[in-house]
Amino acid sequence: MKKFQPQPGFVVQAYRFALDPNVTQEQALRSHCGAARAAYNWAVSWVSASWWQRRAEESYGVPEEELTEWRSWSLSTLRKKFNQVKRTDPRFADWWEENSKEAYNTGLANAAAAFDNYVKSKRGQRKGPRMGVPRRKSKHRARLSCRFTTGTIRVEPDRRHVTLPRLGVIRTHESTRKLERRVTNGTARILSATVRFERGRWFCSFQVEVSKNERTPARPDAVVGVDLGVKCLAVVADSAGEVRYVPNPAHYDRALKVLKRMSRRVSRRNGPDRRTGQTPSKRWLIANAERNRVHHRVANLRQDGLHKLTTTITLEYGTVVVEDLNVAGMLRNRRLARKVADAGFGEIRRQITYKTGWAGGVSIVADRWYPSSKTCSGCRAVKAKLPLHVRTFICDECDLILDRDANAARNLAALAAAVTTGTGVAGDQDAQASKPRGADQKTRATRPSRKAGAQRAGGATLPHQRQEETRDRHQDTEAPTLR
Repeated sequence: MKKFQPQPGFVVQAYRFALDPNVTQEQALRSHCGAARAAYNWAVSWVSASWWQRRAEESYGVPEEELTEWRSWSLSTLRKKFNQVKRTDPRFADWWEENSKEAYNTGLANAAAAFDNYVKSKRGQRKGPRMGVPRRKSKHRARLSCRFTTGTIRVEPDRRHVTLPRLGVIRTHESTRKLERRVTNGTARILSATVRFERGRWFCSFQVEVSKNERTPARPDAVVGVDLGVKCLAVVADSAGEVRYVPNPAHYDRALKVLKRMSRRVSRRNGPDRRTGQTPSKRWLIANAERNRVHHRVANLRQDGLHKLTTTITLEYGTVVVEDLNVAGMLRNRRLARKVADAGFGEIRRQITYKTGWAGGVSIVADRWYPSSKTCSGCRAVKAKLPLHVRTFICDECDLILDRDANAARNLAALAAAVTTGTGVAGDQDAQASKPRGADQKTRATRPSRKAGAQRAGGATLPHQRQEETRDRHQDTEAPTLR
């Protein structure tokens, strides 16, 4: 085996393999994941106890300087305290030696990250939805996952087994030749491994530092715009004028009839009931497993199709322009949620973003308020109104007649020239369009009507994006700082 020598073009990527553990190994895997959950719950309880104690003391009138000190949730502090109590705490004393230290470190690291995300969200330093106070994980609903960062982590030379700390050698369902070949040649180095139970089977994901040679797309000077929708999953228009339609496979809709029938079977069996302590019958377990297999197949087909689509686009074009869709707002529309979730708009954008870097290309994200559908791709005129039920774009200035999605994809492709050169073409960010419905980018004090700021998503009306709450409401309950 050659020594790993990182090159200037190295990247960190994951190699995931399905495991085939025996009964003993599966029990050990579940034990490690349960240990990670127990350590997480202990850390959440230990840190939160000081918060509740201070609140109680404040209600008794205890002065500020005499209150209980805040407990730090840094990973080093949690590790030190856990090592002190694991031998005496009745929750761990009898069984903590059965698992690797990495299992407990996984739970403690997750707890530290959860508290950091909560505090940053409280202070407005974290993007995305607001994060709540970390809560304990339920044994029945928590995801089984454990991460290994130290110890023996390797892919065996036979390319059919992997070795993990304390778990030993575990057989894989598929060949590991892609990773083993790179490790043997000295072009990859394994950083960590994560085992997870997902879709009815165990997976092992290796985080690997890989040296990659510089790559160039097949058409490095070509620009492509990708317009996503529900009827057609994607409309791809390049700078040469070629337009391609990618049909939506709608895997979930195709399997919906079978899922409904299997769900009725499951509902007729005696399932689990936590309120009464009722355990599921064997017939219920069999019916539920059959239904889950259909769900897993749908998810695998969707993932495979999206990877093939994004890989084809990024390997061919040097510049890819995608839309910044409000996927969360689309999912709040009860008439669209199932279609949007089945299409996977957010996953397409995520894959294009990192695959363009691997292929040597560039990805550009169009502004969410850019009027790609209302702008004429021929004369650059912007329509005042374009109802979403109108699927054919007809320009009032140059009489251009074109499919609505194809016109939007062409405008997205033209946006790349405006971003890079500022030529003032149809994709220019400075182009102004009339707003008869009152749609703009300004933050409103009150929530606008549903019609205001309607967005385009495959030909369906979307609700307006919810406005973020201000931090002034939470000044009286500001999160504690690290001490």
